[in-house]
Amino acid sequence: MNDVNGVMLQAFHWHLPDDGSLWRRLEERAEELAAAGFTAVWLPPAYKGAGGASDVGYGVYDLYDLGEFDQKGSVRTKYGTKDEYLRAIEAVQAAGIQVYADVVLGHRLGGDDPEEFTATPMDPQDRTKPIGEPRQIRAWTSFRFPGRGGKYSGFEWHWWHFNAVDRDDNDPDFEAVYLFEGKRFIQDVDPEFGNYDYLLGCNVDVQSDEVREELFRWGRWYVETTGIDGVRFDAVKHVYPTFFIEWLEHVRSGREPELFAVGEYWKYDRDDLLRFRDRTEGKVTLFDTILHDNLVAASRDPAGFDLRTVFDGTLVQEDPTGAVTLVTNHDTQPLQTNEAVVEPWFVPLAYALILLREGGYPVVFLADYDGAEYSGTGDDGQEHHIVMPSHRWLIDRFLRVRHDLAYGEQRDYFEEPQCIGWVRTGDEERPGGVAVVVSTGEAGARRMQTASPNSEYVDVTEHVEGTVTTDDEGWAEFPCGAGSVSVWVPVGYARGG
Repeated sequence: MNDVNGVMLQAFHWHLPDDGSLWRRLEERAEELAAAGFTAVWLPPAYKGAGGASDVGYGVYDLYDLGEFDQKGSVRTKYGTKDEYLRAIEAVQAAGIQVYADVVLGHRLGGDDPEEFTATPMDPQDRTKPIGEPRQIRAWTSFRFPGRGGKYSGFEWHWWHFNAVDRDDNDPDFEAVYLFEGKRFIQDVDPEFGNYDYLLGCNVDVQSDEVREELFRWGRWYVETTGIDGVRFDAVKHVYPTFFIEWLEHVRSGREPELFAVGEYWKYDRDDLLRFRDRTEGKVTLFDTILHDNLVAASRDPAGFDLRTVFDGTLVQEDPTGAVTLVTNHDTQPLQTNEAVVEPWFVPLAYALILLREGGYPVVFLADYDGAEYSGTGDDGQEHHIVMPSHRWLIDRFLRVRHDLAYGEQRDYFEEPQCIGWVRTGDEERPGGVAVVVSTGEAGARRMQTASPNSEYVDVTEHVEGTVTTDDEGWAEFPCGAGSVSVWVPVGYARGG
């Protein structure tokens, strides 16, 4: 992140239509997104998944197929063709926005042929415990990529390039994680299930020299081919942390500036998150899952949640420069495996909390920005129709205030459990600053001190009418409506905008 007030857009969600239009739409929107204040976009996995044109991208089949080869029933991916992808990147970067690619290194799905070999069934709930003797299993671990025909890389994947699967075609009803003969699970991973090396599909053995060399080779090819500015690593808690440093060192070689990197370690234990941060020497930032959890709780129980504690125990509190803050993402949106919904009424308040404060690298979710409407099956087995409302009008205002006014000292006024406020005092180039009040209860106000005495302020959210005038020392009562947010800016700035 080059801009201290930079903002990332997650430019996709899980339930986008699989019409191959995302790359074209992104190219068309590049200037619009730049004008709104986004400084980076995080794009979905661009390579061919096992589901072909309908695969969101996390069911990785061929990392080298960016929508170029007829594989898995289509040439294009869910988002478009390789040429469209490269044009979209060029357009976005030409508009002054960085591009971050989603990188999935830990698993493969959709093998071309089955192979038979020996493996030991391990308890899915405790992968350190065998639940049977070694046996001959049959699994789809051969990846020959016949549609690509060796272009870009002649490397073919076989069972010895993986260390586990969770299905034996010889006994498909037996539930186990099968650890391959001669293989072991990595020890320096998340401790859930005894050892969380295995996630899904064919689990890539990053301890193999052959595998590591191929992943490094692919990384260099990918960066050179696409010109991306950074990466989002998928599911980092299943891979030993130092592997990501090694991968980045190979891929970053000779590149200025270095690639930005953020890891998805989806867990609410700060000690485990900080362990990963320390093991990666701070070179891989992390999503602040703990703050996200707090935002969900505040939205679901406004009367019982103490807003003064919303940042307690969070990554952004511990490491303001190493935390990527978020409100929602593709995994937590409705109908997803890790569904954890910030209720719609609270979404604007949550974005104020991540966009208008110092610390953290905030990311805006496309479905919160544009809105989204889709249907799918829930955990209850029933079909649900989901409507996620657009909060773009307010988010655009927050982005503008962040870019123009959210500088200087931050003064917190966290005095009431359901009504908190803070001030950014501004600096010499951007005087006046901004005063923000958030309420999850009744209408209230916070008495706060700005750096601008005898100055008028107006609420750019238009939730509260009229103006507020500071006294000789810059103090004033800044009001906020019930269950709402107000963002007070100098009157001259508001009129000038």
